[in-house]
Amino acid sequence: MPELPEVETIRRSLEHNLVGKTIIRVFIRNIRLRWIVPNEIHCLNKQLVLSISRRAKYLLLELPKGWIIIHFGMSGSLRLESFEQSPIKHDHIDLIMSDNKILRYNDPRRFGAWLWSNDLASSNVLSNLGPEPLSDEFNAEYLFNKSFNTRTLIKQWLMDPKVVVGIGNIYVNESLFIAGVLPNRLTMSLNKKTIILLVDAIKTTLCSAIEQGGTTLRNFFHIDNKPGCFNQKLRVYARAGKMCYTCKTLICKNKQGQRSTFWCPRCQS
Repeated sequence: MPELPEVETIRRSLEHNLVGKTIIRVFIRNIRLRWIVPNEIHCLNKQLVLSISRRAKYLLLELPKGWIIIHFGMSGSLRLESFEQSPIKHDHIDLIMSDNKILRYNDPRRFGAWLWSNDLASSNVLSNLGPEPLSDEFNAEYLFNKSFNTRTLIKQWLMDPKVVVGIGNIYVNESLFIAGVLPNRLTMSLNKKTIILLVDAIKTTLCSAIEQGGTTLRNFFHIDNKPGCFNQKLRVYARAGKMCYTCKTLICKNKQGQRSTFWCPRCQS
């Protein structure tokens, strides 16, 4: 599933390629994604793309009529192609642009979503989200106050979008390693000093991942089909049984909340 760095990478590429261009029309091959594609998207034509932004893992396309909200689910992806390029299997939605390009949405598992909103503030999928992890609002004081008396494993807690949005499994594992925190510690056990280290580790990890264009392990690719490169910098994720780069201890793995969890038993406590 694309996490915050992957969605931010896509956003930056699309901002460069689509803002100021016009959607001539929309072609939908399959309306049944996670939810039915709303009628407002079917009817879009001659709509100028005013801006492209991101909230959590949602990509937001601002048009004069309102906002297209895109979530990639488990396997969704976008490609920017020439008008002559034929669609492939699982290509569900095309935005046909004024410069003879097509923004094409592919989703084999169809867990992604294309939604419509006239007002983002009232959007059901956006209204109850926590702060962005790279914002000033997400800081040690906020996280320490939020963690007080919280009897939840720290890794699972940080993946709750009501606490902080978009970090995702890969980047929680990496951030906990950098901060030296075991993923199975109770949130309430962390003191202020450790929280400061953890907030800094989260911000550092996400910024580095965005710089590298995200992480490609299986099915994430940029809009030009190039992979992300952050997988080359992973310290614990997907490295079970391999030596820790810092201390040479073998990396451990288990499951938390059905998600793979990786850690170094010597570097993290």
